[in-house]
Amino acid sequence: MITAELVKDLREKTGAGMMDCKKVLTETDGDMDKAIELLRERGIAKAAKKSDRIAAEGLVAAYVTADKKVGALVEVNAETDFVAKNADFRSFVADVVEQVAEKNPANLDELLSQESIKVAGKTVKDVLTDKIATIGENMSIRRFVRFESNGLVESYIHGDGKIGVLVELGKGESEVAKDVCMQVAAARPEYLNRTAVPQEEVAKEMEILKAQAMNEGKPAEIAEKMVLGRIGKFYGEICLLEQPFVKNPDQKVQDMVSSKGAEVERFARFEKGEGLEKREENFAEEVMKQIK
Repeated sequence: MITAELVKDLREKTGAGMMDCKKVLTETDGDMDKAIELLRERGIAKAAKKSDRIAAEGLVAAYVTADKKVGALVEVNAETDFVAKNADFRSFVADVVEQVAEKNPANLDELLSQESIKVAGKTVKDVLTDKIATIGENMSIRRFVRFESNGLVESYIHGDGKIGVLVELGKGESEVAKDVCMQVAAARPEYLNRTAVPQEEVAKEMEILKAQAMNEGKPAEIAEKMVLGRIGKFYGEICLLEQPFVKNPDQKVQDMVSSKGAEVERFARFEKGEGLEKREENFAEEVMKQIK
C-alpha cells in the first residue's frame, strides 16, 4: 500500500510532483531508491543527496596539532539543540577530538576504552557516561577520522559545529588547504577524483543518463554519445578536483591547486546528523503514557 506519508517523503527528497511520486511508488511497489531512480530517468528529479536526511542534533569539532602534521574530526550527537549549545557538552566534544588526534584509536570501541587524556583514571566511555548523567540527555560519539601527514593537515568548522572538514595536502601551503576546506564545506564533493569513484556507481549513472536521452526521443547511438558528454558533469559535481572553484567558478579546483604548487591527498567532511532520522516528539502521546 502506497501511503500518503511515503509519497510526501519522496516528494521532499526529489522535489517531484505529488502525482509523479505516487505513480513511480506504485510502479516500484514502494521501493524508495528505485522510485528516485525512475524519476531521474524520466527527467523529473535530480539525485537525492544523502544530506537531505540530516536531522539529528549534536556537534562536529576539529583539532589540528600546532605543527599541522596531525588532525582529527569528530561528530558527537545529542538529543536536542539546547544541549548541543551547552558549554559542558562542547568542552567534552573538544576533549574527544583531541583524544583522537593524540591517541590514534583504530575505531569507536577502542576510542571509548582508552583512558581519557583529560580525566585521569577514567576511560572516554566513563567520561561520556558521567556527562550523560550530569546533563540529563543521551549522547553518543558517532564517528571520527584522523589524518597524519608528511605534508600538512588543515581543518574548517562551519555554522558553529554544523559542518566540519579535514584536508590533507601532500605539498603546498596552509592557505591553499584552507581554500580547499571551504570548497569541501560548500560544494559537498564525495570523492577526490575520477579514479576514486566506484565503477558500479559510474555504470549506474551512465544507465540513468542513457535512459534520460532515450526518453528525450534520441536514437540509441545518439544517446550513447550524449551520455559521454553528460558524464563529465556528473564527475564535476561529485569529484573535488573537478568541481568549479567556489572563489573562481571559471577555474577547476585542480587548476587552482596546481597553480599554487600544491597536491590534495584526501579530505573528510562531516555534517551534523547526516543520514540520521530525528526523533519526532508526540507530546499528546507522552502525556497519555504518563497518565497510564
